[in-house]
Amino acid sequence: MSAAAIEGKPARVLVYRHSVLVRITHWVNVVCIAFLLMSGMAIFNAHPALYVGQKSTFDAPVLNLGVSYPDAHVIGQPFPSWLTGPARDLPSGRRIHFFFAWLFVINGAVYLIATLLTRHLWRDLLPTRDQLRHIGTTVRHHLRLYFPHEREYNVLQKFVYLAVAFVLLPGIVLAGLGMSPGFDAIFPGLVDFFGGRQTARTVHFICASLVVLFILVHVGLVLLSGVWNNLRSMVTGRYRIDPEENSHVS
Repeated sequence: MSAAAIEGKPARVLVYRHSVLVRITHWVNVVCIAFLLMSGMAIFNAHPALYVGQKSTFDAPVLNLGVSYPDAHVIGQPFPSWLTGPARDLPSGRRIHFFFAWLFVINGAVYLIATLLTRHLWRDLLPTRDQLRHIGTTVRHHLRLYFPHEREYNVLQKFVYLAVAFVLLPGIVLAGLGMSPGFDAIFPGLVDFFGGRQTARTVHFICASLVVLFILVHVGLVLLSGVWNNLRSMVTGRYRIDPEENSHVS
């Protein structure tokens, strides 16, 4: 008999939290996003400035991290080579970026279709009424760095995951396609939707920066809430919940 049972306390148990599909698509995304960010930084280094509109207005950038004016020469690269990994220049950056971009799109499409077919979206990602009623408690828990091990994602996790999976990541893909002359020839309305190819590039950069911010926060919360428990759940699917959650396990 365990010490917890001797003391009359419910023992902690493992629940099946992540399906095989969620785990596989998650780790494929990890690889894709890592190479996309590295190659994206190499591509940005080739002209580290952002503009709005259809063409580069060299005398009016919205962000300039290393371009001289009015000659538009690159005088500095904001991202060092150790950050760009195997992407050392513009050609290699584009090759790596395009390969992993399409792998990322295919992986995302598989996840989206499976999410709808298996009702993963409604069952696991949409906040429940009870969670919405107690959202203030969840916020206070996060501010105190207290992270209960619960069977379900908490309401903040659900909001963030929905925003990333169905707004931020599709936005970065669409903005990337809007920069492609080949894709524009097939769907010219996409670049017009963004207000020009340079605007699409700026939106793409902003979305990528938000992805980096999400990753930093996500990894930080994984470290604070229990590395092994979170890692195990994303490798084996099994997640340890707190004693008070045991009564909800079927």
